[in-house]
Amino acid sequence: MPQRSPNPDVVIPDQSIFDYIFGDIAPEFADKTAIVDSGAATTYSELKSMVEAFAGALAHRGIGKGDVVALHCPNSTTFAVAFHGILRANATVTTVATLATAEDVAKQLRASGAKMILTTSAIGWAGTHGAEQAGFAEDAIIGLTGVHGIAELLAEGHAAPEQDVDPSRGIAVIPFSSGTTGVPKGVMLSHTNLVANMAQLEDLTTPILGSRTIAITPLPFFHIYGMNALLNLLLRLRATQYTMAKFDLGDFLELIEDHKATFAFIAPPIAVGLAKHPAVADYDVSSLETMLSGAASLQADLAQQVEDRLGCVMAQGYGMTEMSPVSHLRVGHDSPLDSIGRAVCNTEFKIVDVASEDLREIPQPSRGRSLQGELWVRGPQVMLGYLNNEEATAETIVDGWLRTGDMAEIDAKGDVFIVDRLKELIKYKGYQVAPAELEAVMLEHPGIADAACSGIIGRDGEEIPKAYVVPQPDSGLTEEDVIEFVEQRVAPYKKVRAVEFLEAIPKSATGKILRKDLKAMEAARG
Repeated sequence: MPQRSPNPDVVIPDQSIFDYIFGDIAPEFADKTAIVDSGAATTYSELKSMVEAFAGALAHRGIGKGDVVALHCPNSTTFAVAFHGILRANATVTTVATLATAEDVAKQLRASGAKMILTTSAIGWAGTHGAEQAGFAEDAIIGLTGVHGIAELLAEGHAAPEQDVDPSRGIAVIPFSSGTTGVPKGVMLSHTNLVANMAQLEDLTTPILGSRTIAITPLPFFHIYGMNALLNLLLRLRATQYTMAKFDLGDFLELIEDHKATFAFIAPPIAVGLAKHPAVADYDVSSLETMLSGAASLQADLAQQVEDRLGCVMAQGYGMTEMSPVSHLRVGHDSPLDSIGRAVCNTEFKIVDVASEDLREIPQPSRGRSLQGELWVRGPQVMLGYLNNEEATAETIVDGWLRTGDMAEIDAKGDVFIVDRLKELIKYKGYQVAPAELEAVMLEHPGIADAACSGIIGRDGEEIPKAYVVPQPDSGLTEEDVIEFVEQRVAPYKKVRAVEFLEAIPKSATGKILRKDLKAMEAARG
């Protein structure tokens, strides 16, 4: 029998994202600071007006229902205005990674069917060059910085159009995820998907998050975690957030100290710095009450080290792009530190024995932990499907159940533990890296006869991409040659960070790379 959240269901409003966040700003919050970006504060009433003005500017340029607009921008007030302005114009947003190469941008623009891109020179020219590669006309490439940037768009004074969205079926956002099969895909998320997850998180985080919260948001808004669990949720709660365009440990600690921050969102790599870097001792972070880690699994010993050093509570969320993103949340100390806690409200889950022919459910034990199985989730936050990919959608969503691709266990209390990945995706510092993409790049090198890629644990405890290469005879290929070749062709977070030369890549009879053999080889070395 499927497990249900122990928390009572909440009502999921049948509203657009704009109405849910900005539709009813109470008078006491109108002049409250919503976002602080590089020292510049924007109030809730100002932000709403800017969003509507931006929507009017887009509508004046022919953007409306059914159109996809790409947003390539770092964390900032500008991102918030553009993101919500696109939605308010009844259009769909596809967010682009700030570290994406021009080739990455062009691929996403084509795959998403984007009609326009909003980009900024603050993160380089990949957005502009990628749009040009995708055949975009000059007037479809809108710069958000500079003389003719967002300020000029807002000053045009065009009224926002009438809202015309179907919350449950209208596609609000198309972030790109490597999903459970390692092939980049556009994830179709409705207004209801994102509103539902905000409502679920709002219900569960009430003890630790609210309008009095002063939060630091260093994780990228283009990623579903930063987009919905940080930016959108904090706006909905009428909190104040200090954005960071890129993460720097010293800047992060300084923001906490200077503004008496009470809450911070982090990923495991930040936790490593907080636990081990000597500079932490130079800052007063005593105002910090809670930190929520997401985007990748946080080890229990690391969480404990951060709690002990900073004197705050470490919470952990679990999810994926396909779940808008959260399905499970551990808040406080009711659940073990190495668990992802329990399902959020309005959510069901089950652990499935994928080795069994009938995909039987693994029961919750009366004591201890269950056998391992794949975690399946069902709830209003689960995506509509993959864009233009019915086959992948059918493989991932079975009778309404989302197959996460993660192996899990459940204990007698109902806490869930992620123990391994069924999928082959590498998670490097919260970013998704598809091994198949790196393998395809390596095979372009004339000195490489065959190649495979898999994740290994690096010196800092983080998963990193490692290449296994069969060199061509007498090629003289070196590790540095492989690393540099890949580095020149992919985004920085996708770089190969270790190389090993083999005589042959382990493969099945059908030619499939046996990554489990590569992992076993690494495990045997200790």
